[in-house]
Amino acid sequence: MRRMNPHVVLLTLIATLGGLLFGYDTAVINGAVDSLKAYFIDPRFADLTNPAQANAANSLLGFVVSSALLGCVLGGLMGGWVSTRIGRRRGLVIAAVFFLVSALGASAPEFPFAAIGHGGPGFMANFIFYRILGGIGVGLASMLSPMYIAEIAPAKVRGNLVAWNQFAIIFGMLVIYFVNFGISKGGSGDAWLNAIGWRYMFLSGAIPAVLFLTLLFFVPETPRFLMLKGDEAGARAVLTRLATAEEGEREIAEIRASLSEHHSGKLLSYGALLVAIGVLLSVFQQFVGINVVLYYATDIFKGMGLTTNVSLFQTILVGTVNLIFTMVAIVTVDRFGRRPLQITGALVMAASMMGLGTAFWLGTKGMGALVCMLVYTAGFAVSWGPVTWVLLSEIFPNQIRGKAMAVAVAVQWVANYLVSWTFPILDKNPYLVAHFKHGFTFWMYGVMALLAALFMWRVVPETKGRSLEEMEAIWRGGGKAGA
Repeated sequence: MRRMNPHVVLLTLIATLGGLLFGYDTAVINGAVDSLKAYFIDPRFADLTNPAQANAANSLLGFVVSSALLGCVLGGLMGGWVSTRIGRRRGLVIAAVFFLVSALGASAPEFPFAAIGHGGPGFMANFIFYRILGGIGVGLASMLSPMYIAEIAPAKVRGNLVAWNQFAIIFGMLVIYFVNFGISKGGSGDAWLNAIGWRYMFLSGAIPAVLFLTLLFFVPETPRFLMLKGDEAGARAVLTRLATAEEGEREIAEIRASLSEHHSGKLLSYGALLVAIGVLLSVFQQFVGINVVLYYATDIFKGMGLTTNVSLFQTILVGTVNLIFTMVAIVTVDRFGRRPLQITGALVMAASMMGLGTAFWLGTKGMGALVCMLVYTAGFAVSWGPVTWVLLSEIFPNQIRGKAMAVAVAVQWVANYLVSWTFPILDKNPYLVAHFKHGFTFWMYGVMALLAALFMWRVVPETKGRSLEEMEAIWRGGGKAGA
């Protein structure tokens, strides 16, 4: 492995705290669902044995749990304006503030209107508000962290460093799983957890948020944003710490040349194809069904006839495989390239999903189904998980990178919501269950993975080893796949 500039590595690690908080904030809700139901939802209904009231309660709980996704879409859309007008670093500062306020507010939604711990269900709207704020932080960080890393990283190791952000997301999820478990075991039973314990789960997010916010005051703005704002001296000063003087001057010249090209800076100034590629990368990343595996793995395993404890254990296996193969992507993305990993990973996911659907259809689940789930997760983790973020941070020209990434990230969160919302609807549909025994949805995701492989093969160009300005030249030349 090539020796990296320690300063580049340090800045990357700080930026990946945005990814860690992304994973932490989106996953914290998992440990608190039952408590939120008991604290905010159940007291609102007189008779939960009544089917109509029970359905209304479940619907309300679903909205409370998923409310952060609304903020994620807003944060993704805001990211374009924030990154272009305010800057990449200061945009991350804003995201860190949102994370911190959300952690504090969600843990005590009644403050300052009532004594903490005595708010009750009347403050559910406050809780939702703070969760939406956290979602805005997630949306901003999901765009700005990989963008920041890509703009400070040398081309030869850029894929490696951007992929660390995906590792941080998964690591953040695993950290909060253990934190939630520790909090649940540290109290005096379910009554304590439902009244007080869930608050500590959300409050724990303040610790990484404060760390992230503090460290961001010691990192520089990216040289490309500085050049975009006409501060060539500032960009040169940053580059002298990130590369040799000769490499820095060469990069300054490339950035200057790219910014001198006659482009309006409007979203479609490089053509609709470029923006469409970014959007479709985001859509396919979600439509291959990864969040069905991450969000519903326990229910899927229960559907195989396994006990709750065994299902939870196998869910941990899925998370472990996800983390291990993300590390594989980190060490291979700059060696093999983006397109080979994406195409291979998509084909592996297609085969695994087709196998999983067939196992359900034939009623032969057991170990074969578990293997399909693990192989699918490995295929995603080594490709469309981290590498999609690498590509999104690389393919857009300097003048539209913020706007184009904002659109792609916002669409990604919408696609995330659509897949997460439609899976239980399709998986429990009486007609589909009667004819396909839960196999239909997995076949559908397998087909989407095949389409994703075809899309990468025919449309998306390789970015390995190219500077961001060299990628811009490809779009001026037509943007052919494999160019």
